[in-house]
Amino acid sequence: MSIPELKQFFLYCTLFNYAVLMIWFIAFMVARDGLRSLHTRWFRLSAENFDAIHYAGIAVYKIGILLLNLIPLLALYCMD
Repeated sequence: MSIPELKQFFLYCTLFNYAVLMIWFIAFMVARDGLRSLHTRWFRLSAENFDAIHYAGIAVYKIGILLLNLIPLLALYCMD
């Protein structure tokens, strides 16, 4: 792959992953009670644990986007 193709690849990866992150956040904010009732069918979770798990998941996903998509994209742009 050439550098321009890699730039485009990492740009699309970053945008798609941020879209997934925003959908997750919006779904969590809008349908929190419905999601919690769905998950408590399978697991015993308090409201605090449920919130903490989702907050941690969102944080880990966001860090993954930064480390695996955005930083390589910025490094490719710095190479020019």
